[in-house]
Amino acid sequence: MVLLLYKWSCFLSIFLSAGNIPPLPVKTATHPLYISVTEINHNAKDKTLEISCKIFTDDFEKALSEQYHRKADFFSQQHKSELDKDVTSYIKKRLIISLDGKPVTLEYVGFERENDAVWSYFQVSNVSVPRKINIVNTLLYETYEKQINLMHVTVGGNRKSTRLNNPDQEAVLEFSK
Repeated sequence: MVLLLYKWSCFLSIFLSAGNIPPLPVKTATHPLYISVTEINHNAKDKTLEISCKIFTDDFEKALSEQYHRKADFFSQQHKSELDKDVTSYIKKRLIISLDGKPVTLEYVGFERENDAVWSYFQVSNVSVPRKINIVNTLLYETYEKQINLMHVTVGGNRKSTRLNNPDQEAVLEFSK
């Protein structure tokens, strides 16, 4: 009986002094994967390269806020022109495309929200059918150590896909004419 009382009193003293124990880390309600998807399509009829980047809204807002030191909010129209500039600058620095060894300049078209993600659209004009596409893609690398960037590229109806895991930065895709 004495032994039982002793164990019980030890348990109570530990339980009551639990206020001195640092709290356990709280898990946030974020998704467990950090992924972007970039679609690149050569439009032979219009001679354009159509580029779209799909990024989770919360991840993109965090990256833009950290980069430009102001709150990024894709759900507010109040600062849309400022957000357009930030999206353009951010993606152009981190998505660099070369066609047949020649770098191209991305022209910003716009962005749209879709559920929990943001699609950003770019294009490159006056593009002949490329044989070799080099892509440097470091989207969100500075924000998420485990970032994965998926890329799907279509040229002449031939679709190729690849993946870059942070810190891998460059992919090379070759197409035959």
